[in-house]
Amino acid sequence: MSTQTEYVAAKSGGRMKTLASVAVAVIVLGAIALDTTVVKIGSDHDVREQAFSPAAYGAQEFPKIQANVQERAVAAAELATAIAADKKAAGVKYGTATSTGPVIPVTLTGTFGTRKSNTNEMKIDGLPPETVVRVQTGPAVNGTDLRDATGSIEFGQFTNQIQYQDAGSAINNEMKKTVFAGLDPDTLNGKSATVVGVFKLINPKNWLVTPVKVEVK
Repeated sequence: MSTQTEYVAAKSGGRMKTLASVAVAVIVLGAIALDTTVVKIGSDHDVREQAFSPAAYGAQEFPKIQANVQERAVAAAELATAIAADKKAAGVKYGTATSTGPVIPVTLTGTFGTRKSNTNEMKIDGLPPETVVRVQTGPAVNGTDLRDATGSIEFGQFTNQIQYQDAGSAINNEMKKTVFAGLDPDTLNGKSATVVGVFKLINPKNWLVTPVKVEVK
């Protein structure tokens, strides 16, 4: 083979390699394009892609929970009668199921009493005297009853258990900002009030209510 022939062959081989490289690159770019989702800024997907912010989540979700609880809340006397007749049926009818018992929305009308450990007892019109009702009045608010009250917030929506717990705490914190603003729990004893909130039905004679609305008269 002449030197010229060898040169032409080498040049042709180089072109083939170049064409092959270009083809591979096109295939790779095509695969990337197929696997790429265009996200519009401000869309629901864009929000999911951002780092989870408990404070932002609480501010977003609490108003929805508050509206839902106020719409579904049942008068305490009616609820107590239903629980006494059939606890399980009352939970199914009025509550949202959780692994540890139904969370039930309730409206309380009565008089605040003794304050102890971040709660105030409340004497409720029409309730049996043996039924103890305590309202969480802060500054600490425990539990995830607000998070679980509507049934629309589920573990699968979060990355892990820590994030799920943080969501519950953030909702409680937002409730405190909204509901406890201007409320002095140390001065509630003896005052009449209407409270809308939720509690987990475990012991039918012991209600620990987390409020979404407190109106002191």
